[in-house]
Amino acid sequence: MYINELFSNKIFISAVTGWLVAQILKTLIHMALTKSFQAERLVGSGGMPSSHSSTVCALAASSGILYGLGSFEFAVTAIFAIVVMYDAMGVRRETGRQSKVLNEMIELFFHMGKNVNVEDTLREFIGHTPLQVLAGAILGIALAFLICL
Repeated sequence: MYINELFSNKIFISAVTGWLVAQILKTLIHMALTKSFQAERLVGSGGMPSSHSSTVCALAASSGILYGLGSFEFAVTAIFAIVVMYDAMGVRRETGRQSKVLNEMIELFFHMGKNVNVEDTLREFIGHTPLQVLAGAILGIALAFLICL
C-alpha cells in the first residue's frame, strides 16, 4: 500500500528520475571524454550535468506544476533548490579544487621520497561549474514537465 503511494507520487518520481538520468548522462559523458568506464561516476558527485541540480530542480518544478507557483510546496522546494545549487558552485567546487592541489602535493612529496601514502588522495569530483549546474537544472525541469504533464 505505501509502496503504491510512493510510486504514484509524481514529485518523488520526478526528483528520483532527475537524479538517475543525470547520473547516467554524467557517466556516459565522462566515458566519452576519458575513453574509460568508471563505475564511481554512476553514484559520485561532480561532473556534467549536475545531478544535485537536476534532482532539486525536478523537485521544485514538479511541485510548481502540481500545486502552483504560489503554493507552500513550491516555495520550500524552490528555496531548497537555490541553496543546493549555490552550494554546488561555491563551497563544494572550491573543496574539489583544493583537493586537486593537495593531491598534486602528495604525489610530489611521494616522488621526493617523503613518507606519504599515495592511496590517501582526496576526491576531486565534488563541486560543479556554473554550466554543469545550469545543465542539471534544465534537465530536471524538463523531466518534471515530462512526468507531470
